[in-house]
Amino acid sequence: MQLIITDAWLARSRALHLSGTRLAVLLLGLSFVLMLVSALLYHWVFLKGAREGWPVIGTLVRMVIKDEVAQRDRFMRENIEVLAKKLGEMQAKMLQLESLGERVSGLAGVNPGDIKIKPGQGGALVSGHDLSIDELRTAINGLDQLASQRADVMTVIESRLFEQKIKKMLVPTQAPVENAILGSVFGWRIDPITGQSALHTGLDFPAGAGTPIFSAAGGVVVTQAFHPQYGNMIEIDHGNDLISRYAHSSKVFVKKGDLVKRGQKIAEVGTTGRSTGAHLHFEVLVQGVPQDPQKFLNAGRNLSTGLALGSSARSAPDSALAQR
Repeated sequence: MQLIITDAWLARSRALHLSGTRLAVLLLGLSFVLMLVSALLYHWVFLKGAREGWPVIGTLVRMVIKDEVAQRDRFMRENIEVLAKKLGEMQAKMLQLESLGERVSGLAGVNPGDIKIKPGQGGALVSGHDLSIDELRTAINGLDQLASQRADVMTVIESRLFEQKIKKMLVPTQAPVENAILGSVFGWRIDPITGQSALHTGLDFPAGAGTPIFSAAGGVVVTQAFHPQYGNMIEIDHGNDLISRYAHSSKVFVKKGDLVKRGQKIAEVGTTGRSTGAHLHFEVLVQGVPQDPQKFLNAGRNLSTGLALGSSARSAPDSALAQR
């Protein structure tokens, strides 16, 4: 590169020859000088003007500081709004978890108050640094994901427990007559009418005429008719090829197709059909084959006893605490 410098006074010119390296060094030197001059100018004008109270410089400095504070406040407000929204979502999920916990504990036979006790915490204090907005957001997101996972698990558990409870309610384990003394049991016996050996396919519950008869489990009435042997007879289908039969009734309060629930009054004791006196003949059939109903009733009593013992065990600590 060639530069020509002309001197008007001396009426002469001078040519300078610059190579690529010299030109680069020259440009770098000029850039450094400009940066140095800018820094000195900023220091002298802005900082000195701010210290000595120059009106124009003070106004500019206050405008810059005000704009920075406004930006910082806007950033904080936006983050607080996001965190507040996330906190509201977490509160809703915690209410959902609490409701699920109460329902699941009820299905599982656990006192709901036991799961609301705040767990003890403690230990030596080891101070850490203050949480930043990003760290706080990360912690909240982690808790939100954990709450969602726990809600999904609790929902599955509730579904399984409810399914098990429904299955138990559809098994004929409740006594069909309250406080009745058991008469003839299931099995071979001397027939009371013929005096010969015969198979008794159910249980007899002697009771006064008009005594209520209750459904041993929930189900659908599949038969309600008069039978020559069983008299006024009701058959209830509980699903899974399981049927309960109630015979010799004096009055019937359900009809074929009715949906009945466990413990519902369906008839009254009588002596219709092949009978020597007022009683309920109760049968349980699996795939059409008579089973011993006593096994089902014993299972129901054992379940009730277990639940009662569990409830007493849960209430015992509360009673002990109340006595202290």
